[in-house]
Amino acid sequence: MSSDVGPWRRVYLMARPRLTRANAFAVLLACLLGFAIATQVRQTQAQGLEDLRQDELVRILDDVTQNGNRLDDEIAELESTRDELASSEDNSPEAIAAAQERADTLGILSGTERATGPGITLTITDEDGDVDAATLLDAVQELRDAGAEAMQVGNVRIVASTWFSDDDGVTADGRSLTSPYRFTVIGDPQTMSAAMEIPGGVSESVRSKGGEVTIREFDSINVEALHSNSPPRYAQPDPEPTDGSN
Repeated sequence: MSSDVGPWRRVYLMARPRLTRANAFAVLLACLLGFAIATQVRQTQAQGLEDLRQDELVRILDDVTQNGNRLDDEIAELESTRDELASSEDNSPEAIAAAQERADTLGILSGTERATGPGITLTITDEDGDVDAATLLDAVQELRDAGAEAMQVGNVRIVASTWFSDDDGVTADGRSLTSPYRFTVIGDPQTMSAAMEIPGGVSESVRSKGGEVTIREFDSINVEALHSNSPPRYAQPDPEPTDGSN
């Protein structure tokens, strides 16, 4: 019996953890490391701006101050315009100028007015016919996200309601488009050019399909195409409620 227990006891004694200086030191280091990590996490979550360098804090403060000053100037300008319009006759020069400015802005947004200003041309060459309507629509969306204010592709003015289709070739608002597809866009040239070259964006998508993208920047460019607005069939202006109505 004792001969059977002896070997197992020896194995147990060999495998049993023993408290040595090395083991104790390792345990102490592990505890200190865990405490340090937990403390760092809590500090990172709690400190926020306290971790930033002085120059970074100064830059953030300057940005906030500049934005506040800019907003104050815009508020003062708008209040001044409001006061001038409120104190003048409807046919005063100030009222006429304000109305004309609103009409010009709406005309550009709706595509019924020509536009001029700084911008770019984006030309997509597709000899194999692999660039589809979805790719052109992606280009429009990315240009809008980059601040495009007016644009056309070919002779088609692009507005909020513009649609693209692959029926009988690529079309925009039902009008046929052929390669090379040339977008004329008004907005900040550098911002829009950079947006077109972001990884995974339009340029990369076109090149993956065998096409080519060419971007040129201009100090002044014209959007000449006009959009013909048809009267809505169903939508009507919502009249302002009269006194006492909901």
